[in-house]
Amino acid sequence: MIDQAEIEVKSGDGGRGSPGFRREKFVPRGGPDGGDGGRGGNVIVEADKDTGSLMKYRHQRHFKAGDGTRGAGQRCTGKSGADVVIKVPIGTVVRDRDTGEVIGDLMAHRERVVAAHGGKGGLGNTHFASSTNQAPKLAQTGVAGETKTLLLELKLIADAGIVGLPNAGKSSLLRAVSAATPKIGAYPFTTLEPALGVIEAADRRWVMADVPGLIEDAHLGKGLGHQFLRHVSRTRVLVHLIDGSAAEPVNDMVMINTELSLYDPRLGQKPQVVAINKIDLDMVRERMPELKKLFKAAGFNALFISALTGEGVDKLLAEIDRLLQEQDQTEDKSGDIKVFRPEPEKEKVTAVQEEDGWHVYSDEFERLVAGSETNDPEVRRQLFGELWRWGVGKHLKAAKLKPGEKFYIGNMEFYW
Repeated sequence: MIDQAEIEVKSGDGGRGSPGFRREKFVPRGGPDGGDGGRGGNVIVEADKDTGSLMKYRHQRHFKAGDGTRGAGQRCTGKSGADVVIKVPIGTVVRDRDTGEVIGDLMAHRERVVAAHGGKGGLGNTHFASSTNQAPKLAQTGVAGETKTLLLELKLIADAGIVGLPNAGKSSLLRAVSAATPKIGAYPFTTLEPALGVIEAADRRWVMADVPGLIEDAHLGKGLGHQFLRHVSRTRVLVHLIDGSAAEPVNDMVMINTELSLYDPRLGQKPQVVAINKIDLDMVRERMPELKKLFKAAGFNALFISALTGEGVDKLLAEIDRLLQEQDQTEDKSGDIKVFRPEPEKEKVTAVQEEDGWHVYSDEFERLVAGSETNDPEVRRQLFGELWRWGVGKHLKAAKLKPGEKFYIGNMEFYW
């Protein structure tokens, strides 16, 4: 299983607005009829139950949505760019690599999040018609799309997770209680990837995950570290499997629990079942009274099982099922989901004095300048007339520009 990937995404650019006019022979005073540019396509990440890993994104790393097309005459809006849908396994967390922001945590089939929004199309000249400017030649360029580097991180979703040192018998236990077939060998780190199994007990079904063996300093990335610890965070109950033949089994349990808490303090608060494995071995069976006292002194009522023969496994499953039912009863499911709809931010306009003169920064107005034919004196006059309508004029007045003083908007220079 490949459970991490890094991809580059680019949403589509918005299309340019049209500065067209009606020119039919028998339509006097046709006026402006330029349409708006089309919206750029979005980059969407969607959870898909039929996708098992992030393997394909180790090779296919670049995704680009379609650009919006230019507006046309007769007030025709340009065609929107095609969206790109990236399908990932259920349980995938999507992050922005540069900011660390979690963009989405996809927990259900077909749940989706827009990772990069397409740019909006530019306005056509019909938006700039007024009583004092009945033949506007102005139009906007579209907004550029977003470029992001996304980190995809898969975290398995399971009701119960089996944790413990290498060779404790976690894979053997999962194979004994479900139809899962993890690869098993008689050496440490046999399991190189997590495995899931569906458990049927007491007329209930739940999912158990085998989290491959952890070692000391796993929270720092030692051994296979973070590759597996992330999968534990999704589980509701932990099954701590102990090798009964180990020299110091209580110390082994404390070490693993410490690693879990250091990685994420919430993991140390999860309900936990302690099971001592390998009672099919004579030496372990002889130690059972001693082990029971040691774990009780540490605050745990340990269960004794044999993943090989199945002895004690039914009792273990019953205890896990009991804890899961308790979790179902205590989880707060009554609260309504709050949906926040913040007010859209108003266009910010700033005037800054730099070495070569005053510069006006206004995204909307800069796109209007960029989308218009500024070599035409009439267009320049119309742009200057729009300064006050867009709130640029009051900022220039507040900056106390002198008559004839030069200022810049984008790459275009004007005189006050």
